[in-house]
Amino acid sequence: MSALEQLRKLSSAEDFFETLGVSYDPAVLRVARLHILRRMGEYLFHSGAGSGTDDEIWLACRVFLENAYNDFVASSPIEQRVFKVLKDAVKPKEEPQKPFVALSTLTVAREPEKSESL
Repeated sequence: MSALEQLRKLSSAEDFFETLGVSYDPAVLRVARLHILRRMGEYLFHSGAGSGTDDEIWLACRVFLENAYNDFVASSPIEQRVFKVLKDAVKPKEEPQKPFVALSTLTVAREPEKSESL
């Protein structure tokens, strides 16, 4: 079974830390477990390390898990903003677009002519 297949079978953040041999503080993991694993996945995805040998993948995953964990030891999940909902919370709001009507599309409605009666 390949390294990535073994990692896919893990069911908890603690399993990842134990399998990859990375030490952790349970208090940090309790607060940021999903954020840490998401960041590890981002690191792995952007590195392209998933196409190496099993030994290279194991080493890359260990390094990326350590780096992701250290990101959250130094700061909070709110500061790191790993998930889209947290990124969108600080994204500058776009000004609403004002509707534009070209003058050439306007027509003038005429009042019906009054017939003069005697």
